[in-house]
Amino acid sequence: MGLNKPCFLLTVIAGMERFAFKGVASNLVTYLTDVMYMSNSSAAKFVNTWVGFTSMLPLIVATLADSYWDRYTTILASSVLYAAGLLALTSTAVKWPWNPTAKKHSILSLSWSLYMISLGQGGYNPSLQAFGADQLENEEELPRTNNNNSNNTEEPKKDNKSLFFQWWYFGICCGSLMGVSVMSYIQDTFGWGLGFAIPTFSMIASILMFLCGNRFYKHKHKRNEDGNFFEDIVRSIKSTVSKLVNGRNNGIEYTKVELELQEKALCNNQDEVIQHEEERVNPLRDAKIILRLLPVWIMLLMFAVIFQLPVTFFTKQGMAMKRNIGNFKFEIPPAALQSSITVSIIVLMPWYDTFFVPLVRIFTRNEKGISVMQRMGIGMFLSVIAMIIAAITERKRMEIGKNNGEQLLSIYWLLPQYILLGISDIFTVVGMQEYFYSEVPVRMRTMGIALYTSIFGVGSFLSALLISVIECLTTSKETHDNWFSDDMSKARLDKYYWFLAFTSAISLVAFVIFCRFFRERK
Repeated sequence: MGLNKPCFLLTVIAGMERFAFKGVASNLVTYLTDVMYMSNSSAAKFVNTWVGFTSMLPLIVATLADSYWDRYTTILASSVLYAAGLLALTSTAVKWPWNPTAKKHSILSLSWSLYMISLGQGGYNPSLQAFGADQLENEEELPRTNNNNSNNTEEPKKDNKSLFFQWWYFGICCGSLMGVSVMSYIQDTFGWGLGFAIPTFSMIASILMFLCGNRFYKHKHKRNEDGNFFEDIVRSIKSTVSKLVNGRNNGIEYTKVELELQEKALCNNQDEVIQHEEERVNPLRDAKIILRLLPVWIMLLMFAVIFQLPVTFFTKQGMAMKRNIGNFKFEIPPAALQSSITVSIIVLMPWYDTFFVPLVRIFTRNEKGISVMQRMGIGMFLSVIAMIIAAITERKRMEIGKNNGEQLLSIYWLLPQYILLGISDIFTVVGMQEYFYSEVPVRMRTMGIALYTSIFGVGSFLSALLISVIECLTTSKETHDNWFSDDMSKARLDKYYWFLAFTSAISLVAFVIFCRFFRERK
């Protein structure tokens, strides 16, 4: 069974949102250095901090969405705030050419606009993706008349979920491709006002499309026993303190659960009993579920640090290379090379199901070809290889620049590292989405998606921290140059890439060891 109509519509809407976001984020470092006159390291830290805040915010908003709001309302409210931030950003870009001296005010206005976008996206992305997965799940949860076939239907359910997350990522990559390639050219050629206005109109159009799909959506109503996330935490703390003070275990709740299980053992449909028990709120159990995901969350942080490079140092690296196409005067915008990541994903994603899975299935005898953990591990390995290639390419760029003066290395030498990162995304990012969605109870699915996005948030903050520490440790007292020097002939990005390759390899080894002891949640 393929994707239904609501899933397809929501995937298109997600692609439009990615077009708007990437249309702003992909070339933001160029805007900061060329228009706001920031240094390379300051611009990179600014972008990483903003992306980090944007990716971390869903953790807070998802908690509120799961506790107080429904996903549909969260999506609608967040998208309006998102569009308002884009409008403010566009107005800032339009005003700047008329008053370039007011730099402090412009940076403040820019920051305010960007963080308004972050607030909107914080509720929008995890809720939209969870809402899309709910559309598929409602079809799969129809009552089954034959209990003997329950095991046989379990695999198709998992396959459908994998298919949804795979094509969801395919959809947002299509939007990202348009945002990176088209918008970077428009911004460099026609100006930043128009370059920010087009993503704004795209976001507004996506809101209208979302409203037009109302008659197709299936809304998942919360059970009354789901309770409230914050109240559950308080109740759990009170219960724990009571046990410590009284010095004895409070057996009331355990007895209640035991009696309910005895009653439900008489039910004919065992799947409904298990699902009902999963829907019940148990704060201690929920905390254990989150803690169980923490090791994987930590080990994926270095992948998230590498994930930030295309919008920061890869772009600055491209600006110091030959960007002409043959003998033509047309120059490729450095940020446009990010489109090679999304092109590789769009081209190779269909091949994953068509060729890779059937081939691997012969050896693994796994219906999905490889497990989710194996999928993430392969992507992490490819990201390490990408960093090694990036370090070698950067070293070659520096040597040619020193030996040949004005002759520069072609920007096309950056393509292998971009394409490898794209292929690694097919494995790791899609695997992360499925892992964090599937390893939590149904009522915590928005939180699961938020945990996935928070990896990139913390990874962005970690990237900014690494840049600050390395900049401090490598700055020369005499020349004030460092690994991230504004003069690309004196910068040592190759050493930074080797550092990331080494730390990512350590994370990969730890991940492989952890996988030997990990068991998927039933």
